[in-house]
Amino acid sequence: MSIDYSEQINKAAVDALLITDPYNLRYYTGFRGGEAVALITNRSSKVLITDSRYTEAAEKECYQGFVVRQFDATISVFDILLEYITQDRIHTIGFENESISYALYSKFVSALCDSKKYDRELLLKPLGDILLIPRQIKSADEIELLREAEHIGDLAFEDILNILKPGITELEVAAEIEYSMKRHGAEGLSFDTIAASGVNSSMPHAIPSEKKLEMGDFLTMDFGCKYKGYCSDMTRTVCIGKAGDEQKKVYNIVLSAQLKVLDELKPGMLCKEVDAIARDYIKVQGYGQYFGHGLGHGVGLFIHESPAFNTRDISIVRPGMIETDEPGIYLPGKFGVRIEDMILITENGCESLAKSPKELIEL
Repeated sequence: MSIDYSEQINKAAVDALLITDPYNLRYYTGFRGGEAVALITNRSSKVLITDSRYTEAAEKECYQGFVVRQFDATISVFDILLEYITQDRIHTIGFENESISYALYSKFVSALCDSKKYDRELLLKPLGDILLIPRQIKSADEIELLREAEHIGDLAFEDILNILKPGITELEVAAEIEYSMKRHGAEGLSFDTIAASGVNSSMPHAIPSEKKLEMGDFLTMDFGCKYKGYCSDMTRTVCIGKAGDEQKKVYNIVLSAQLKVLDELKPGMLCKEVDAIARDYIKVQGYGQYFGHGLGHGVGLFIHESPAFNTRDISIVRPGMIETDEPGIYLPGKFGVRIEDMILITENGCESLAKSPKELIEL
């Protein structure tokens, strides 16, 4: 991947970038192990520091130009950082304030800023979302990986339809979906699988339980996998047996809202305007108070990336973004419905990456 590190350094008005977040490490260095520290300076120094568990892999995975250094009992991460800080006469370092723990931040302050080993003032400056913004627009290679990850979800949904029946538990449903995704090439899960049936489906993020599927239950399945580091996310709601009139009504409202977004979304809109497409429709149908979460979120190396389709985000929708379109209606004590696709923003609209059927399936 070709990355202009100087652009991020200049935007942040710093002399160097200190990267500790596992997903930013993957994006900006190529290293997949997660447990490392990277320093990129305005003098073109690029170093990734890790331990003996990951050194060999890091040397294979890091982008060209990176030096891989190993810390151990004789030389610490901070010693190596100070070596490059001194060499390049660094004054201000940008750090990932939105993801770093206070404990780790305090260690950096103590070992670097308060160090007597460096003969000039050293400051840590919050980066905010500067490193996250470039990740919003996916490259052609990233899009293909995300497309394949979503395809694995499609295959898992097809498999689970042949297994669902009264008497199996939500936990079994989740396990079967996860097994199927791994059998089809997933390297892991992008989040904990949700399988919520009957009254449990009224809770958007219900945890799978030992509740058994019963005739007449709606079953909401929200699942995703990782493929070569990139995540997928999809949700389908099906009925075990025949759905009642109210279930059909609510399902069709959610489906219409989901499809309405696919039809009306255009680049240049604000994220909150995209959210309003589905939210306003559901409100007009009389269920506005039962759609409590945002319409969607960005997906990439991490399952929840920026920007987000919600009532507050004023980010501009741009081609190359991958977002979710997942309206829902949740009736406490009764049932819930959510339908979700990952979508690619194109030059003229959007494309759904999920191909699984969305019309109500009664098993």
